[in-house]
Amino acid sequence: MSRWRPPQARSTPIITPEGYAILEREVKELWSKRRVVNDALAAAAAEGDRSENAEYIYRKKEQAGIDRRIRYLQKRMPDLKVVDRVGNQNQIFFSAIVTLEKDDTSEVTYRIVGPDETDAQRNFISIDSPLAKALLKKQVDDEVQVTIAGSDASYTVVSIAY
Repeated sequence: MSRWRPPQARSTPIITPEGYAILEREVKELWSKRRVVNDALAAAAAEGDRSENAEYIYRKKEQAGIDRRIRYLQKRMPDLKVVDRVGNQNQIFFSAIVTLEKDDTSEVTYRIVGPDETDAQRNFISIDSPLAKALLKKQVDDEVQVTIAGSDASYTVVSIAY
C-alpha cells in the first residue's frame, strides 16, 4: 500500500478585507512569537546534551511549526485577491451574509467567505463548500437543495445582506 495521495484541489484565492487584515496580523504575531521561541531555544541549547534535552526538542518542534505557518502565509498572501464590493446585492455572491430557513422552519445565518477565513463558530463558510456553491446567484425566496455529508437538505433564502 503506497502513501501517495493525489494533490488537493486548489482553493479559491479570494478573501475579504477583514480576513486579509487578520492574516497580516497573524504573520506579525508569528514573527514576534518566533523571536521568543528562538531565545528559549538558545537557552535550552546552552544547557548541554541536546539529545536528551526535552526543552530543546520541544522548542525545535515549536519553532518548526511557526516557520511552517509563516512560510505558508508568505506564499499564500500574494496570491489572494481582496474583494470588497459586489455588483448586484439582490443575489448571493462572495461575502454575503445569508439567512436560510431549514425544512423544520428553524433559521440559520451564514457568511460566505474565502477558504482562508472559514470559522465554524462564527458561521463563516468557504465559497468552495457545497452549500455556498449551491447558494451562489440565488435570490430571496429561492429554494436550494444540497447534499451535505451524504444527506439531502433543503433551504429557503430568507434574507441577503452585505
